[in-house]
Amino acid sequence: MPVFSSLRKILLALAIVAMPVSSFAGVFVSVAIAPPALPVYTQPVCPGVGYLWTPGYWGYGTAGYYWVPGVWVHPPRVGLLWTPGYWGFAGGLYAWHAGYWGPHVGFYGGVNYGFGYGGIGFGGGYWRGGNFFYNRSVMNVNTTIIHNTYNKTVINNTVVNNRVSYNGGAGGIRAMPTAAEMQASREQHFQATSSQMAHMQAASQNRGQFYAANHGQPAVLSKDTVNGRSYNQQGRIAQGLRTGQLNSRQAARDLNRQQNIHRSVVADRRANGGRLTWRQRQNINRRQNNASRQIYRQRHY
Repeated sequence: MPVFSSLRKILLALAIVAMPVSSFAGVFVSVAIAPPALPVYTQPVCPGVGYLWTPGYWGYGTAGYYWVPGVWVHPPRVGLLWTPGYWGFAGGLYAWHAGYWGPHVGFYGGVNYGFGYGGIGFGGGYWRGGNFFYNRSVMNVNTTIIHNTYNKTVINNTVVNNRVSYNGGAGGIRAMPTAAEMQASREQHFQATSSQMAHMQAASQNRGQFYAANHGQPAVLSKDTVNGRSYNQQGRIAQGLRTGQLNSRQAARDLNRQQNIHRSVVADRRANGGRLTWRQRQNINRRQNNASRQIYRQRHY
């Protein structure tokens, strides 16, 4: 058994090394501490046709691990799917392999990110004729504005049906790339879009997202769109609560205001085919400006 286990580790390491560098395009980070467990969260409703879901994950910065919220994004071009990044243990360190866009979903460490990413492949939808079809059994879509939908039960890989966020190492997932995933690794890939990178950067600057501050329960777990202003406001609220500039009652009132604004955005989009009119955007901006001033006054007086 020890010999078989060692051989399996060697084969996994060789399989990962054999993949093209483009498979893991982006910043390569390695640390000695295993990433935290994946938090449980609800997927926000898809904001409109053509958006694809990118699951949340633990990034790493100078202050340790921080949670990058799952978010709906536009792919760089029609026909591309997202392969999530993952942490893999090798050589005594946990290394981050960044996600990428490609025609097929490749290996992502066997991590069960949920929402169609059960550890192997992707069951959340597919492209056909330039249109993306959403699997409503795992994707939260509003069928009044998105009509390309279907229902198909997705069975997660029983080996990875848990919250472990890394491959290999003590307590890690024991998964190796399938033949299809190896084939996908040799296809042309595209790095995360500029909006995805900005989304990650925003999370890395939000103290409420760091494990050291939230102990596995980030201030923001998921978002409907990248760089939403509500996300930044919630970060300011979390910071004010942590530093004592806001008390629990003030923070609760401010978060409730953000939730009300979010509900208005969702309702307006539903009424307008997934988009906001100029007047609706002006109204949302006005409400967010008022909320921003209120947060500032509470934190500085």
